[in-house]
Amino acid sequence: MLIGEVARRSGVSARMLRHYESLGLVRSSGRTGSGYREYSAADIRRIFHIESLRSLGLSLREIGHALDDPGFTPSALVDDLIRQTRERIAAETELLTRLRRVGAADPTDWEGVLQAVALLQALGSKSADARQRAALSSVDEAPVPVEALVEAALSETEPNVAGALRWALARSGDGGPALLAEGLGSPVAAVRERAVRSLAEMPGDEATARLRDALAHPDVVVRGYAALALGTRGTADAVPTLIDMIVEGRNDTDAADALSVLASDTATADQIATGLVDRLAHDTAEAPARGRLAQALAGIPGTTAARALVELSHDEDRAVALTAAYLLQLRDAR
Repeated sequence: MLIGEVARRSGVSARMLRHYESLGLVRSSGRTGSGYREYSAADIRRIFHIESLRSLGLSLREIGHALDDPGFTPSALVDDLIRQTRERIAAETELLTRLRRVGAADPTDWEGVLQAVALLQALGSKSADARQRAALSSVDEAPVPVEALVEAALSETEPNVAGALRWALARSGDGGPALLAEGLGSPVAAVRERAVRSLAEMPGDEATARLRDALAHPDVVVRGYAALALGTRGTADAVPTLIDMIVEGRNDTDAADALSVLASDTATADQIATGLVDRLAHDTAEAPARGRLAQALAGIPGTTAARALVELSHDEDRAVALTAAYLLQLRDAR
């Protein structure tokens, strides 16, 4: 079969076939009496093999090695191609993300583009100081897309930088609460904690709603931070979780302070006092928990809390009784 016919049947141009020959990938089996290249069926099969391997992303050099090496193992080649493809996809995905974020910053000129790129690079710097400066400057210099700030906040381990990122997120506008709420679903506990702490500093109704949803989260740390944040926002839904924290001794002082803030509303104060008294009456409420509940009652106005402290002043555990008596004295002195 002459080169023109081979090109027509294989879809490989005559020019490319000659290139393959120059590289030694294909050799025509013979020549016609007029000196034209003549290809055998085996030659044509080899051409199809070359095209198949090219479709997998192999270079012509790699193809030649694969076809001529008797010890060649196809499975090793495929595994290597999978690895290379994954690396290429990861690199392209990273580039796409970077481009999207630069575009989201809505730069008006090349200076704006370069400034946005510089800030995004600084957020990913190995230097904590550089990351912190980038977070602080993201509000005033060049706006950084909220998606980039959230990603940085969820991965940041340096406390000072994390605080700067939370500050920047609180001033970043819309979109932050929803993205941070997604972080609450991370399988990594540290990421969930960073997400809820960032969410706690986000202003607005959407952040409050996301925090309210987090009260039902299976992670006690997430529930705790959500309850403390909601307490400062005057959201009574946090009361049961705050009382649980006091009983369990998890950030109990902060939880008691949050209950005191919520108790400024009379109806909520009655709800809190009733909840604390119910936990005191629980058979499993041991002395340390009763002591913490007594201290929490001290910050709750109303007769329900006062009566509970009177009863606790006669508690069989002397430490609890003395604590309650002292707290009663403080209430009477106000």
